[in-house]
Amino acid sequence: MTTYIQESDFTMVEEGFVARDLMEEIINEFSQTDDRDAFFVADLGDVVKKHIRFLKALPRVKPFYAVKCNSSRGIVQILAEMGAGFDCASKAEIELVQGIGVNADHIIYANPCKQISQIKYAARNGVQMMTFDNEVELSKVSRNHPNAKMVLRVATDDSKSSGRLSVKFGAPLKACRRLLEMAKNLNVEVIGVSFHVGSGCRDPQAYAQSIADARLVFEMATEFGHSMTLLDIGGGFPGTEDAKIRFEEIADVINPALDRYFPQGVDIIAEPGRYYVASAFSLAVNIIAKKEVSSESTDSDDEEGCPNKSIMYYVNDGVYGSFNCIFFDHAHPKPILHKKPSPEQPLYKSSLWGPTCDGLDRIAEQLDLPELYVGDWLLFNNMGAYTVAASSTFNGFQQTRINYAMPRGAWAAVQLLQRGFQQPEEKETVCTPMTCGWEISDSLCFAPTFASTGII
Repeated sequence: MTTYIQESDFTMVEEGFVARDLMEEIINEFSQTDDRDAFFVADLGDVVKKHIRFLKALPRVKPFYAVKCNSSRGIVQILAEMGAGFDCASKAEIELVQGIGVNADHIIYANPCKQISQIKYAARNGVQMMTFDNEVELSKVSRNHPNAKMVLRVATDDSKSSGRLSVKFGAPLKACRRLLEMAKNLNVEVIGVSFHVGSGCRDPQAYAQSIADARLVFEMATEFGHSMTLLDIGGGFPGTEDAKIRFEEIADVINPALDRYFPQGVDIIAEPGRYYVASAFSLAVNIIAKKEVSSESTDSDDEEGCPNKSIMYYVNDGVYGSFNCIFFDHAHPKPILHKKPSPEQPLYKSSLWGPTCDGLDRIAEQLDLPELYVGDWLLFNNMGAYTVAASSTFNGFQQTRINYAMPRGAWAAVQLLQRGFQQPEEKETVCTPMTCGWEISDSLCFAPTFASTGII
């Protein structure tokens, strides 16, 4: 198998590692210099665990990672290493994925409305699977990509999702018959159906209803002679443990729906994005400036007659950078103090601001914080989804550096995944699920122990 990522691409860490450990090391290094730029720590072990968890929870479904969620090269590489496919929405995303050696048949061009030049690019580079939801798209594809294998995107009820997508994409059921007939007349091959219940879905039944709708479209397609072999159930899966619904709860709805409506003979894929990366990234920002805003207190009990004050803190990353998720992903990042305050320290109403010269660059307000100082650090967890991907260099501020970390057990798990879940060679000793977190089933655990190297 092609090797997409080398040990030199990340920091190898021991089992028991948490992102905070590496953040502390980097902060300590920065303390010796004036270089205190914001930085990410990406725990690739978290991504590996999510992949194994996905395979266990949805055994019939192959993940095609939604590159738009986080296009950082390390994430794409490690997922490619484990055999995932990729949901790409543009020429640039296809270039990124194919640039590390991913085969074209592991890519779905899942943008229903594509530029003609990019359709031609996909054709030249062997990417055949792509989505559509309207007549104009079918006409464009018929002229510019005769070998395309089209997937009809249908609309869903995404009213209980934080990011609604059917307002922009998806054909209503009543339009599908016309589209399938048109594809037949244009000699465009339609191989399947896709849907997306919306980003941050809170209602698992939306998947069941959409799978049932897809079955109806499959039956329509057979009337026109289309050979339907693919069902794409999209994304919408949660990426953090504090989400209102757990991934396994969604899987418990999807699996019986698939067994009922698509019992056999169909390849099933999904397009998880935040599921893989949200919890894997932690962000450290440094306070570069502060401003106190005072107002005379009218409370006669105010200690020593001191004025009340609120404090504005300016940090070296903001909404034009990694915190774009506030605008684009309905996020509400919460800071964690790097230095633990004493209980006696008073709290002040505080706000956090990014480094640009734009008044919109506000990260948070109405925070109760002890007084902090220039040079102090603030940490943020769960910063992997729709942060890096939309970060800009507005005002000349550079995008935040990513430091990748890989626990040894996770790296061993990746190597076993490459071998297709084969039993280890005799020289390896397989650990039990009780001794590590890398189990894929009750019979095989993904943390082999190499006596000669002491990996675990």
